[in-house]
Amino acid sequence: MVSIRKVHEQQTDSFQEWLGSLSLTDECRQSLRDIANTIDVPLMSREMVEILHELHMDDETLQAALVLPVCEAEQWSDEAIGEKHNAAISELLLGVRRMDAIRNLHANSKARSDEAQIDNVRRMLLSMVQDVRAVVIKLAERICRLRQVKDEDEETRVLIAKECASIYAPLANRLGIGQLKWELEDLSFRYLHPETYKQIAGLLHEKRTDREQYIDDFVANLQAELTRENIKAEVYGRPKHIFSIWKKMQKKHLGFEQLFDIRAVRIIAERLQDCYGALGIVHAHFKHIPREFDDYIATPKPNGYQSIHTVINGPQGKSIEIQIRTQQMHQDSELGVAAHWKYKEGNHSSRSSYDEKISWLRKILAWQEEMAESGDIVEELRSQVFEDRVYVFTPRGDVVDLPMGSTPLDFAYYIHSNVGHRCIGAKVFGRIVPFTYQLQTGDQVDILTGKRSNPSRDWMNPSLGYIHSSRARAKIQTWFKKQDRDKNLQAGKEALDKELVRAHVDPKQATEACHKFNVSSVEDLYVAIGGGDIRINQVVNFLLQLYAPPPEIDVRLKKRSSSKKSKDSIEVEGVGNLMTQLAGCCKPLPGDPIQGYITQGRGVSVHKEDCEQLIHLLEEHPERYIDVNWTSGHSGVFETHVEVFCNDRDGLLRDITTVLANEKVGLLGVNSLSNSKDNTAKIQLKLEVKDLHSLAKMVSRLDKVNGVQSVRRVEA
Repeated sequence: MVSIRKVHEQQTDSFQEWLGSLSLTDECRQSLRDIANTIDVPLMSREMVEILHELHMDDETLQAALVLPVCEAEQWSDEAIGEKHNAAISELLLGVRRMDAIRNLHANSKARSDEAQIDNVRRMLLSMVQDVRAVVIKLAERICRLRQVKDEDEETRVLIAKECASIYAPLANRLGIGQLKWELEDLSFRYLHPETYKQIAGLLHEKRTDREQYIDDFVANLQAELTRENIKAEVYGRPKHIFSIWKKMQKKHLGFEQLFDIRAVRIIAERLQDCYGALGIVHAHFKHIPREFDDYIATPKPNGYQSIHTVINGPQGKSIEIQIRTQQMHQDSELGVAAHWKYKEGNHSSRSSYDEKISWLRKILAWQEEMAESGDIVEELRSQVFEDRVYVFTPRGDVVDLPMGSTPLDFAYYIHSNVGHRCIGAKVFGRIVPFTYQLQTGDQVDILTGKRSNPSRDWMNPSLGYIHSSRARAKIQTWFKKQDRDKNLQAGKEALDKELVRAHVDPKQATEACHKFNVSSVEDLYVAIGGGDIRINQVVNFLLQLYAPPPEIDVRLKKRSSSKKSKDSIEVEGVGNLMTQLAGCCKPLPGDPIQGYITQGRGVSVHKEDCEQLIHLLEEHPERYIDVNWTSGHSGVFETHVEVFCNDRDGLLRDITTVLANEKVGLLGVNSLSNSKDNTAKIQLKLEVKDLHSLAKMVSRLDKVNGVQSVRRVEA
């Protein structure tokens, strides 16, 4: 017992000494000390804190980093984390844990992703956008793991290095955290290509003494020139990273001696104008290489990186790469989004907080897109996380994940049922929009509410476009069920009795339909009909088949009762091989909800469920309704029409037809109408597609063509 106590005291003294070496606030130091009193702090925890401390992260981030390795090693559950730590720390730790979803998906990239896996990725994305500190903690944890793995077997080293090189280094790059990006890349490269790494490291070491003296002399002379011209700037040599050297050698097919930037210098100026002043002095005293000049200040990189890069022929004819930037640009380059974590301490509703989250969202989605394009992530991730989803913001800056095509009403019902019920209007970026407005990724949505709940039945009409998500539709239907049961009961009974009398069926037989439509009593059947949950035509048609089928159907039943499936893509429920034809008015595709209408002499005409012509026909002859379905083994192609509205430009039609060719969509006809006044065009396409999924995928690709404003399916 004495020896154990002594070991614990030595560990405690060591931790206190280490803690004292960090420049922390008294409050932060005490919070870390309190955590250390409850757990045995491993070396990895200290390394993570040191990395994040260099990034100037806040107290909560350092506390979460200190406890994360213990949490992972002891495999604490989400509930245990919540019990042991305050809400802020718990949420950070859970955010880091959610990031494992992308690792799991990457590991199983050759397998088909299931819905639960896709949902994990989506939650991970939202967690990353909500609090980018979780991302920075995860990056620091991966660096520490890479440092540790050098003593493990080769297979373990390679697996972890591949993961970091393909997932986390690109993420650090997208978020502009150069300080972490370089170490992730270099350590991964060391394990993946050990011989090449040693060779380049050896070449750098051999030249190091001469190169350092050369750089020291150059820096001193350049600093003197800048001072003479009253330009306030600091000049120093900068380290070269082995992975970046190898990458440039591969990209440009150069040998080590042919590289321009083995010798590198950085100029950190006080002001923006001093950057260009320093550039002028450099180019005035040394000949520069034009093809090696880049101005990322005027045109920043996608991750926000800003700097001027130039390569000059220095003394003795040796090339030197020079980077010129302001102190703020340098901080952003090294820390990226980690430099902006302080939004957490401010007002959540501030514009700056919202802008930061918009920026992070775009960078994180761009990173995910990069991975999908590289083949490291399965195609289903792209379709279910990106193309079929929109990410919008509440006025407080919280992120809401909705299906593509969602409207302000879908957003309102996502927030809360009562918000949706009381919704009387919506604003996007402070501008009033109609309920039919389709939300776009990055929109900030504000819902206007009244005092009383007042949903409209029109909201549930698919053809009006008020709502898109099944979640919102279900909540509206539930509200009407609760509010209008008595009214729906009376309305449904009157409507069904009337139609059954017209069809010569005894209304008392309605009880026979309860089992078919999964209701417990005939009263519930009436309520469902009155509330719009069950179509009256479906009930009437079912009872007609039981008690009074029309003569023309009865004849066909006798002749063609041997098979349940039609020879083509349509299956007529309960009838067999009845002749069918796709309606020319709405041209349904496999995947569309469909209904059948019994024609006179032409079999069953198959329409989209919301086809206006079908609705009109069934109002006149409800007894001609019949259930139809797509067969599971349908094949072939189907005609459809698409309208593209776009900004007119040269080559537009070529780009559109290229997309169609790539998606293997047949083009039957095209009609283009240009408007010279506003330089727009409307292009109508007559196409052949396999099914609704193929059409949706093609429409998504067309949406991304430069100049295209909208793409929609239209009736012929």
